[in-house]
Amino acid sequence: MFEGWPLLSLVIWTPIIGGILVLATGGDKNATEARVLGLVIAIVTFLLSIPLYTHFNAAYPGMQFIEFHDWFYLGDWKIYYHLGVDGIAMPLILLTSFMTIIVILSAWEVIQFKAAQYMAAFLIMEGLMIGVFSSLDAALFYVFWEAMLIPMFIVIGIWGGPRRVYATIKFFLYTFLGSVFMLVAFLYMASKTHNFEILQLHALKLSMKEQIFIFLAFLFAFAVKVPMWPVHTWLPDAHVEAPTGGSVILAAIMLKLGAYGFLRFSLPITPDASHALDWLMILLSLTAVVYIGFVALVQQDMKKLIAYSSISHMGFVTLGFFILWAIHTNSGNYKGAVTGIEGGLVQMISHGFISGAMFLCVGVLYDRMHSRQIKDYGGVVNTMPTFAAFAVFFAMANAGLPGTSGFVGEFLVILASFKANFWYAFLAATTLILGAAYTLWMVKRVIFGEVTNDKVAKLTDINKREFLFLGLLAVVVLYFGLYPAPLLHVMDASVANLVQHVVAGKLPVP
Repeated sequence: MFEGWPLLSLVIWTPIIGGILVLATGGDKNATEARVLGLVIAIVTFLLSIPLYTHFNAAYPGMQFIEFHDWFYLGDWKIYYHLGVDGIAMPLILLTSFMTIIVILSAWEVIQFKAAQYMAAFLIMEGLMIGVFSSLDAALFYVFWEAMLIPMFIVIGIWGGPRRVYATIKFFLYTFLGSVFMLVAFLYMASKTHNFEILQLHALKLSMKEQIFIFLAFLFAFAVKVPMWPVHTWLPDAHVEAPTGGSVILAAIMLKLGAYGFLRFSLPITPDASHALDWLMILLSLTAVVYIGFVALVQQDMKKLIAYSSISHMGFVTLGFFILWAIHTNSGNYKGAVTGIEGGLVQMISHGFISGAMFLCVGVLYDRMHSRQIKDYGGVVNTMPTFAAFAVFFAMANAGLPGTSGFVGEFLVILASFKANFWYAFLAATTLILGAAYTLWMVKRVIFGEVTNDKVAKLTDINKREFLFLGLLAVVVLYFGLYPAPLLHVMDASVANLVQHVVAGKLPVP
């Protein structure tokens, strides 16, 4: 049915063009029209992305839904409008289109100032982020990668908190400066291939010295975006100052872009360097898991606590990616290496839903009391029982409760870590304790107990709109926690192909 359709272009450009149309609705006088149009465009984009899953050939490891057109020439270098997805990128596109609907619903009544511009910023950002996941030309990838900073910069700068200017500048400088190193790496490799085709870069033969420098260039760009310790300090500030929708997209999608970059560029282009420096990546990942977990324990701002929790959980993702060589060295087990990467990918998807839900829960409370400080709450369950049920459920999922999607990715990474090194698994497993500690400690002080003040006593429970977006996220978290096979099935062939490429066929193909 969809053969010959430019599905990826439709999914990229529908929200971008739609965002421009939302801007055209005018100022605050037409806010209702802007909201309705924004929601319709977000839903249409999600519906257009569904065939990427339903018509995806899970047995084929290569790129699918390919679009290839000449773009322009830069001297002898050819640059193409080249799109395609595999089992690694496709689930992330669905996550992006789904979470954009949630963000627009969450802002329906909350954003009264420049509502059209707010909706448009998120729609345009959605298209640009999907462009990053779809690009098979490094120059096109870089354009989408840098362009998506602009709408997020605007969202934080206009609708953010009191220190929004500081947060936006810090966010922009960290992410932009890191990307400069990636651009230099792209230009160096393009000088050898005379184009920016990513699949040709994968086949490029590089010396060990070249691989080390290129790997480090990618590391600067992607580590900042994840963010990995110690270049993580921009994230808590950005989260605290961002409006709720900005925090949701930052946590659910933007952090995943850096991790995606490791799989699309670092591992396949510089396999020998990734082997030589895997100890560094594992060290940074475990530091994020353990140290940042303790940092989260002492936070008094709910948003900041969840932000540090995100850094800790993303440490799991990078650990799952880079224990590949340790597993190979110890056991030569091909499936063990695949398990680690698939665990990291499932953790990325799951964290997108759970962290987004937790930021939305904080947003629901902030809309009513205009405070994110834990000390200002207590006994919320007495006045908001339905909200409390959702908040506790998402907190349990964040702590890795079995039966929720938060457990699946962590379990797979820990399982793979055992095949690499017992101590990797031991340190990684501490997140189950630390995650429960900081998450449940927050829940105890905010949700349970007696009502602590008059403001909490006057709180009203969630309305139908809030029930809708929290309910949708709860269903997804529960579904993938009980039945993760649909995710793992589409990833398996692509991840197995990646591992085979990285280790140059040294491991037996199952």
